[in-house]
Amino acid sequence: MDANQDKYTVETLTDKRRWTDGLFSFRTTRHRGFRFVPGQFARLGLRKADGTTVWRAYSMVSAPYDEHLEFFSIVVPGGEFTPMLAELEVGDQVLVDKTAFGFLTTDRFRPARDLWLLATGTGLAPFLSILQDPATWSDYENIVVVHSVRTAAELTYLEEMRALTVHPLIGEQARRLRHVPTVTREAVASALNARIPALIRDGRLEAAAGIQLDTDHSRIMICGNPDMVRDTRSTLKERGFALARREKTGQMAVENAF
Repeated sequence: MDANQDKYTVETLTDKRRWTDGLFSFRTTRHRGFRFVPGQFARLGLRKADGTTVWRAYSMVSAPYDEHLEFFSIVVPGGEFTPMLAELEVGDQVLVDKTAFGFLTTDRFRPARDLWLLATGTGLAPFLSILQDPATWSDYENIVVVHSVRTAAELTYLEEMRALTVHPLIGEQARRLRHVPTVTREAVASALNARIPALIRDGRLEAAAGIQLDTDHSRIMICGNPDMVRDTRSTLKERGFALARREKTGQMAVENAF
């Protein structure tokens, strides 16, 4: 018997969606006792052939009130976890730690006018959960989602973001959402074409969103590859933005994508 089995539940895949060869989403059943705040992540486990279990952190795409859990993953060639995860099909099982983790949550901030959600790749996942939280729309006048990817095919969850306008808990409030896609490795007419830090430095990001970044009115959440998180944080720090900590007021919250 697994000595740690009281720390996790065994959940079943109920749906799987492949966006590209290297990107996929999946849904699982959800134990009724699992609780999380939008923006947090779960620890998922898979058993290897030798009987050991590998664990990795994945932000929830789903809302806290959903009866399922949804996750968004990249496939890392030669990786220990994601190739196994990518092979799972509906009906297969995954372990889910009973505790949710992470502090990429809007309660890190004092109220403000604008919420900026800056993501690369699968770093979009926690922001999709935050967008499904009615409190997000009550707390902020403007919400900007910036999703940076390498190719246009990697611009995911577009329909889901548009569908927020008919969401029973969000509805017309979602018309305040400003989506700014950026594609770095090919030219796309409807998207910007540079890394997020560069777009902040030259003003193109603010121009595309139609909103200015300033410490009084802007709260910024950053999630994605470590280089983007580091460089964006540094760029914003030059403009006076500071990390929000439990003991310190700030305007930024950051987390590397998993």
